[in-house]
Amino acid sequence: MPFLPISKQEMLEQGIEQFDFICVTGDSYVDHPSFGIAIISRVIESLGFTVGIIAQPDWHSTRDFMRLGRPKYAFMVTSGNIDSMVAHYTSAKKKRSDDAYTAGGKAGRRPDRAVIVYCKKIREAFGDIPIGIGGLEASLRRFAHYDYWDDAVRPSILEDSGADILMYGMGEHQIAEICTRLAKGEDVHSLTDIRGTAYLCKPEDTPYGAVECPSLKLCREDKKSYAKACRQQYDWQDEVYGRTIIQRQEKHMLVQLPPSPVLTTEELDKVYALPYMRTYHPIYEKDGGVPGIKEVEFSITHNRGCFGNCNFCSIALHQGRKIAVRSEESILAEARLLTTLPNFKGYIHDVGGPTANFRAPSCHKQLEHGLCKGKKCLAPEPCKALEVDHTEYLNLLRKIRAVPKVKKVFIRSGIRYDYLIEDKNDEFMRELIEHHVSGQLKVAPEHCSAVVLDKMGKPHIEAYKKFQDKFYRITGQIGKEQYLVPYLMSSHPGSTLKEAVELALFLKSLKIRPEQVQDFYPTPGTISTCMFYTELDPYTMEPVYVPKTPEEKAMQRALLQYFRPDNQRKVIEALQKAHRTDLIGNTKDCLVKPDAKYLAEERRRNEQRKDNSKWQQKGKHHQDGRPRQQGKQSKRQGR
Repeated sequence: MPFLPISKQEMLEQGIEQFDFICVTGDSYVDHPSFGIAIISRVIESLGFTVGIIAQPDWHSTRDFMRLGRPKYAFMVTSGNIDSMVAHYTSAKKKRSDDAYTAGGKAGRRPDRAVIVYCKKIREAFGDIPIGIGGLEASLRRFAHYDYWDDAVRPSILEDSGADILMYGMGEHQIAEICTRLAKGEDVHSLTDIRGTAYLCKPEDTPYGAVECPSLKLCREDKKSYAKACRQQYDWQDEVYGRTIIQRQEKHMLVQLPPSPVLTTEELDKVYALPYMRTYHPIYEKDGGVPGIKEVEFSITHNRGCFGNCNFCSIALHQGRKIAVRSEESILAEARLLTTLPNFKGYIHDVGGPTANFRAPSCHKQLEHGLCKGKKCLAPEPCKALEVDHTEYLNLLRKIRAVPKVKKVFIRSGIRYDYLIEDKNDEFMRELIEHHVSGQLKVAPEHCSAVVLDKMGKPHIEAYKKFQDKFYRITGQIGKEQYLVPYLMSSHPGSTLKEAVELALFLKSLKIRPEQVQDFYPTPGTISTCMFYTELDPYTMEPVYVPKTPEEKAMQRALLQYFRPDNQRKVIEALQKAHRTDLIGNTKDCLVKPDAKYLAEERRRNEQRKDNSKWQQKGKHHQDGRPRQQGKQSKRQGR
């Protein structure tokens, strides 16, 4: 099968006069199942429809949006694999210089707020043609949401974009039903019963029996209302007990139906068996290709969803907490396929997903009753009902290792070490260390302070210490030299300078010198972003300290890399502000050596102390040196 057409010429070559559907994406066109637009477009095609792709159109006019003509049924719009604002800006709101999802890695090929801009251009070109939106940007902005870049609460992206229907989550069920029903002649505004979608209606047409969130107006005026809305949106995101959620926008009522059921193993196998070209479109060859394919070209996705449910992560609101998995046969078929590709060197870079070692429900109760509302399976401690078993995943990895031409199978997705150490059988951990680590294993303790970890929704640091000890013990037994590389986050809600100093001391005690440190990034829709904006914990309504100034963020980040000479001044300032000057000095227990400015300040302080001492002594004596009597003064003070 060829690539889906991206031009009139390719359209004619494939004998297509008019497309049924046209997909618009903010990424360069890569036909690989790690790219959302590739999956969605191939699913539409598998239903018997013709599909065109408009990748990274020039949004300054309507010309690019019209180049494939008017589709018979609808446009489907996504910003690409990530939110366009995250693609463009760092956590410090500075413009990025590159874009991994663009040919040549060039930044600036998509607009800010791409979904909104693309939809408006389509409306300008084609009027009231049906428009569906999906992908991460649409999914996480489906409700009224705090926007970090505007520093304001924005309405649902449905209201801002003018689209007709929003698909949240992974989208295969939704896109299939929408396309099929539009092709049967149904009006897009009548599609008000499809799970995993959201739409706008007149307030008087609001369905009965829904959970109502505080309105956009209330969320803008009252941070407690925003926090309440955030909790409601998370509490009812479950395919078993989830309910319709409504929220008044500026003019309309937003209606979000319950989540679509996760794909069954059979359904997921079919999605990954679609005829992907598994690379970028040849048009990008002149630019050196699309960098984003390099990390995933020889990787296999075996699961979806994550019951780890960290507060700063978007997976729970997007993919959901329930685990979906592909069959062993499907995964092995893909492994064999990878060995036939021209650039394959014998190495499969990953067999993973959101969390690599989740291949079963956290417990079987959830299959009937759903995942526990307002609770986490692993934090702050593992749930007593947690079922831990790596047997199936281990057997799968063994079979992939045995595929002819496969030299090595790595695991580069996140490993949940807190889940792993609950496994009473060491077999998986031993084989992980022996066969699947390329010298370094990346894990994500994120912090060491219980105060911060509770706000992150992560387990306490004792779980990491237990895993670390076991990792190095087994590594030594095997006779390998391998290391853990911990992911760490600075400036998360709950972290004062005191907690940042605590983390720096923890790293020093373990002789860990992180090369990269991630500042907390308030991306749309997460619980942590709610805390950042409201300074409240939506599950307790208790106040949360939030480091917001660039100065404090820089200090917290510098503390995590206290050993770097260029951070010396910033670390000293942080320790002074935290009243931990005992950690400035030349002894082994100190974090940083004093610099010239600090030594000069110390000299001035010492001189000042001496002067004050002299004046105090002088005040206690007469001019002839006789001590002054203090009794009467003391009695007066006593009264």
